[in-house]
Amino acid sequence: MNYIRQARCEDIERIAEILVFNYRLNFYPIFRDDSFYFEELKISKQIANYVNDLDSIWVYDDGVIKGFIQIEKEEVKKLFVEPALQGKSIGAELLEYAIAEKNVNFLWALEKNTKAIAFYKRHGFDITNEKKYEEDTTEFLVRMER
Repeated sequence: MNYIRQARCEDIERIAEILVFNYRLNFYPIFRDDSFYFEELKISKQIANYVNDLDSIWVYDDGVIKGFIQIEKEEVKKLFVEPALQGKSIGAELLEYAIAEKNVNFLWALEKNTKAIAFYKRHGFDITNEKKYEEDTTEFLVRMER
């Protein structure tokens, strides 16, 4: 059964919520920036960021939105699953949909996010030699390709 569909306006708050929870869980331990993660990174601010991006977002919705993927051209820009529901193949289904239906073939992952890198490797992505700094940080992003 396919639970993946294009995001709609009424989904934005849930998308923002999933993003905020994942950023705090996965990236705060790396960056340790209290000001950003607990003052700047708020659901209300993220809602405004995604209003104009709905055409690039697909959600996993089986009655409740449990994850989302943002795709631009052939790149996975973001892929997040509700933290409490990770490990239930939701991210895998979103990524496989993006590969099969949207021809995605690359993404950038935070070099220290070993959990994400392992996930993408399981789905046929490999780390290339290309790196760049995460914006306004000293941490590297690595390019991964299929």
